[in-house]
Amino acid sequence: MGNVVPADADLVREAQSGDVHALGLLLARHQAGMRAVALSILGHGPDAEDAVQEAALIALRRIGDVRDPAALAPWLRAVVRNACRMQIRTRTPVPVGDLEALAPPPRGESDLERLLDRYAMRDWVWHAVGELSPDLRLVMMLRYFTEVTAYEHIAELCAVPVGTVRSRLSQARAKLSEALLATASRAHDDVAALTDARRREAEETLRAAHHGSFAQALAALWSPEVEVTWPQGKRTKGFDYLVTAMERDLGDGVRHRLANVVAGRGVVIWENDLINPSDDPFHCPPAVVWVNFLEAGRVRRVRLFHPVR
Repeated sequence: MGNVVPADADLVREAQSGDVHALGLLLARHQAGMRAVALSILGHGPDAEDAVQEAALIALRRIGDVRDPAALAPWLRAVVRNACRMQIRTRTPVPVGDLEALAPPPRGESDLERLLDRYAMRDWVWHAVGELSPDLRLVMMLRYFTEVTAYEHIAELCAVPVGTVRSRLSQARAKLSEALLATASRAHDDVAALTDARRREAEETLRAAHHGSFAQALAALWSPEVEVTWPQGKRTKGFDYLVTAMERDLGDGVRHRLANVVAGRGVVIWENDLINPSDDPFHCPPAVVWVNFLEAGRVRRVRLFHPVR
């Protein structure tokens, strides 16, 4: 007797419990139907492939939302149709003042990071992200794990054209989609432990800044030759200017509050709220993103960015 082919419903239940292999089997089984939907809406071309890859990643983070495991096929087709609509939307010219409309909705309880924390596949996802090249990894982390989600803002932070951001995201989605379908069985790093460690480092560094020992905290974790690129494009080297700027803001009553930490291989992103004094509410923008690039375990380059809210 040959091997029994598992039903969709059984694989869905396994995927909802965190089995990456089951989800990979489901996507491989329905890939042809998903591609057919994309081609019928977008025609032959890279946009259709992008939509299928985006749908695979959406399925990854939303498989827990499937209420009828036996009805996975129509659910996947609906996901592809929605991804196609987003592709069409980004093709449509919009006034410059409406560029923010192209950004995804604000992050909430259903965002990718929190959903992945509910499933064992979280470590697999981060392992796959870690296999990307540094350029692809950074745009993927920004787009899906921080509030810097609009293509225009990612382009500004990375100092590349918007078209390059779109291309890098397309490549990153394709590689992650391929990895998901392959469902590699090797062990993956514990991303929760890594993130917790990086969060503690961020908290301790900011706490030290508020207590007058910012330079000492940086010296423990950062290279003394660290290169910092500021939001206006200015570049500095070493700690001195950064420490002076931090002490100036703190002296003016501004406080930094850590809102989010995203840790990947070779890069750690801090999202900080900037709390201005009541008598000067517009002293600083409401938030700042620190993108910290590591070499040999120490921060070697930093890019600072003020996201638009």
